[in-house]
Amino acid sequence: MTTARKNHLTLSALAVQSALLSGLLISSVNAAELGSTEVKYGGYIKLDAIWSDFSDGSLPSQHIGRDFYVPGTTPVSGGEPKDAVFDMHARQSRFNLATDTKLDDGSSIKTKIELDFIASTGGNERVTNSYSPRIRQAYVTYKGWLFGQAWSNFQNVSALPETLDFVGPADGTVFVRQAMAKYTIGNWSFSAENPESTVTSEGGARVVTDDATMPDFTARYTYKADWGHLVVAALGRELTYKVATADESETSFGLSASGRVNFGDNNLKFMLTQGQGLGRYVGLNAAHGAVYDGKDLHAIDSTSGFVAYQHYWNSLWRSTFLYSFFSADNDKNLLGVTVDPTESTTSYSANILYSPVKKLTFGAEYKIAKRETESGAEGDLDRLQLSVKYVF
Repeated sequence: MTTARKNHLTLSALAVQSALLSGLLISSVNAAELGSTEVKYGGYIKLDAIWSDFSDGSLPSQHIGRDFYVPGTTPVSGGEPKDAVFDMHARQSRFNLATDTKLDDGSSIKTKIELDFIASTGGNERVTNSYSPRIRQAYVTYKGWLFGQAWSNFQNVSALPETLDFVGPADGTVFVRQAMAKYTIGNWSFSAENPESTVTSEGGARVVTDDATMPDFTARYTYKADWGHLVVAALGRELTYKVATADESETSFGLSASGRVNFGDNNLKFMLTQGQGLGRYVGLNAAHGAVYDGKDLHAIDSTSGFVAYQHYWNSLWRSTFLYSFFSADNDKNLLGVTVDPTESTTSYSANILYSPVKKLTFGAEYKIAKRETESGAEGDLDRLQLSVKYVF
């Protein structure tokens, strides 16, 4: 999502080789011309300070739901409220390396690899706060084709609003990165992507299965105009549950419409997604894709969406106002007495962002969120986040 800085320095391939042989350190190079290949380096550094106040208990230290908003993790235990917890980290910082090689026929081969540290394992907060890098994207493009790991073709990344929270409208957005083969022609794009199913088992546990016989398929149409853009995407896939003697499958499908409408410097972004068995594709997997009742697999219907308005107060100050929701249509007749899945989540947020110079932003954001389960249990989250971010 970060645009790499344009060319800063041009070096011939011979000069680069000579520098390496001489043991010289080449620094502060964001883009270099190596023969017919352009190399770009980019990313951002971001510091987050987060106060989280959960109405029903709290999440444990280093829980992912304390690093950013994950709708399905808001506690609904009915426990005693505790004091707000404070976390500070730079784990959202990321970097990417991209290449663009010009071919003799006028076409090009492009690559990109991107890493960050936000959801990785390892590390601790006792001494060094070290965290392992994790792969976000790694792909190659050639004549309309993309091969590798990238944002799902079912997702419209350009519709995501500017928020301090890592995802922002986590309840209401399609949000998936995975391996795929994608082809784009004109306004259309089609993909075959890595399949994965999350299923509620008879005992109520989440079972993650990776035994589908077919990839997930998507089709997408993008319309662009002076006023903004509109994207309509469709998803079709197979849900599977092959555990012990069970060998069941079910069809999953979904539709998503999203876009951006410009009002001068201001803009309105939105998304609405509805489908059967969408599971992990929406709400950061707030609901599973299906329920297994001991005999059959039943897909779970869901509806989600968000609307976000960004207003520029002047050339230095701007704000985003966001509403996001997720709703799952769980069949209570299929659930055991101990199973209490998420029925709905909602969140509201507002921020104020200040950029004294280009690409440097100071911000404050307040978020209110609520989660409700099928039994009627509820839990709330109030969160204040302060951030400093520099894009390079």
